[in-house]
Amino acid sequence: MQLLFHTIEFIKDECVKNLCTALGVPEHEFLPHYVTINEFLSRMDTEELEKLRRQMVHALLRKRKFEDARLLGKYWMVIFDATGLFHFRERHCLKKVLNKGAENERAVYYHHVLKAKLVLGDGFAVSIGTEFIENENEDVSKNDCETKAFKRLAENLKKDYPRLNICVLADSLYASELVFEKCVKDNGWHFPVRYKDGSIPSFAEEYRSICGFGGSESLDGTIAETYPRKGRVNRKQHMEWVPEIDYRGYSLTLLALEIKEAEEKTGKTRTLTFQWLTDLTVKASSSAEFANAGRNRWCIENQGFNIQKNIRYGIQHVDSLDYNAMKCHYLLTQISDILLQLYEKGRPGIRKAKNTIKNISSGLLKSFGQPLTGEDISFMSAYVYVKAA
Repeated sequence: MQLLFHTIEFIKDECVKNLCTALGVPEHEFLPHYVTINEFLSRMDTEELEKLRRQMVHALLRKRKFEDARLLGKYWMVIFDATGLFHFRERHCLKKVLNKGAENERAVYYHHVLKAKLVLGDGFAVSIGTEFIENENEDVSKNDCETKAFKRLAENLKKDYPRLNICVLADSLYASELVFEKCVKDNGWHFPVRYKDGSIPSFAEEYRSICGFGGSESLDGTIAETYPRKGRVNRKQHMEWVPEIDYRGYSLTLLALEIKEAEEKTGKTRTLTFQWLTDLTVKASSSAEFANAGRNRWCIENQGFNIQKNIRYGIQHVDSLDYNAMKCHYLLTQISDILLQLYEKGRPGIRKAKNTIKNISSGLLKSFGQPLTGEDISFMSAYVYVKAA
């Protein structure tokens, strides 16, 4: 129903006229039908959309408005994570067999994508890289996977942003020698990645041994925050780390964070524990910043996947059965998301109003049906246009 409403709004005469005026093209009687759009995207080179996104990200970085978002004032945090997009019963891309060996055994075909998001602070995280997890052909014996996709995406990002001082944030899947080699040796990047004892068992054993001999460093702190539903929450943090544990030639630090939260309204207390591995030096003065950076991975889960799937874009719904068009639709969504975040976070009135995401989107859609003046066009040309590099 929501999609139908958006479609009806965009085919109104005033909206069509405004879009043509804003794009500087001759006025049309109507916008292209979605079948026409899909046919076009099925033949479009995805690299053209990747190029447009690179130009936008480079323009943002050149403005130097987000320098405060860098870890330790030096490193740009880039979050890597994968998500599922679509599922099919017919033969299509990756394959998974459910209930193998049973009478109800069946095959499911699905699409996954790995994406990299650049953290720009204040909940602002923009897509800078996409790698589709896909098999080369239908007859491969083993599916493509997130780890292989990471290698490809890391190589592309290094080529696209050769001077960007990147610090990789990722889950415990990335606590492996393959990732360390690609980040540190190949690309000159750094990382704090989530760590679980099962990821590198020998490393966890050495960490516990050093802690037992009193070789760790620690820091305690207290933070009080107020939430609309929880009320005032008193949060006690205990950080402990062991610097320079050798792992196959890499000097790593394991940072452990234990958080105890006590709610004044309910009196309930809960304990949260996190662990990260990093190749950077952790000191008492920077340990809290490392812990906050490590927890920033929620950005891609919330601002990235949750909003794009469930609130605004519906990326899990198929826009086309043509695989190339599917990828183009996804990339167009990432480009749109950059523009919408800039719109939301760059206008003081919107921030002050504290509208919900749905209200902001509805208000923006409504504005497309209002007559554009020459002053509006001049404003858009001066402040919205992203100049190609």
